[in-house]
Amino acid sequence: SGIAMGLIKEGDDFAVLSDILGDEDHLGDMDFKVAGTEKGVTALQMDIKITGITKEIMEKALEQAAGGRAHILDEMNKALTGARTELSEHAPRIETMKIPSDKIREVIGTGGKVIREIVEVTGAKVNIEDDGTIKIASSVASEIEAAKAWITGIVAEPEVGTIYKGKVVRIMDFGAFVNFMGSRDGLVHISELVEDRVEKVTDVVNEGDEVYVKCLEIDGRGKVRLSMRVVDQETGEEIADARPPKASPKKGGGKRD
Repeated sequence: SGIAMGLIKEGDDFAVLSDILGDEDHLGDMDFKVAGTEKGVTALQMDIKITGITKEIMEKALEQAAGGRAHILDEMNKALTGARTELSEHAPRIETMKIPSDKIREVIGTGGKVIREIVEVTGAKVNIEDDGTIKIASSVASEIEAAKAWITGIVAEPEVGTIYKGKVVRIMDFGAFVNFMGSRDGLVHISELVEDRVEKVTDVVNEGDEVYVKCLEIDGRGKVRLSMRVVDQETGEEIADARPPKASPKKGGGKRD
């Protein structure tokens, strides 16, 4: 807390004023600002209009300032006993993240389609620099987190064995393509939709359905193979594979007659 102390001096007589106003500052002989905590003074600043002040005046001013600061601190503690550990949800803020520069075009999209969608959907402002630095600004913390998660999903690489939530974007006779991580598509073969035999893919899923998938394989060309049947579609938890593992092909051959 801080307080401004004033002084009126006539000859040897003086009066130290606490918490002075503008007129008292203008007409008085001193403007002495004292700031600090309950442990002591941390900052001082003084303007005086007389040639000097005595030790007695200084002691009196500091004594009165200590009482004033203590009173102000008590009132402050009634409203807030300590510093907030986090910013208000609505305080303006900006956060920075870094992505590989070769991923910038994926975040921007063709003609800026992807970045515009991120801004429109999340409400955050997004600025991308040439070195891959991304600055995300908003007065709402959840908007920044949503934009960061979206961008992370675009630039991250899928991992075999990991479960993702995605959306069915295309139906084929042999399976369904699922978009996940924001920018990746993978194939759920018809045999990986459910445990039972499926006649038509649309008997299980349709375009627009949200599903949980497990990444089974990423081939040398970057194509992703997914499975729905080994994931509980209600909870997103992995379930035991009821199918026996495929037998490995035998290497070598027997003796020929």
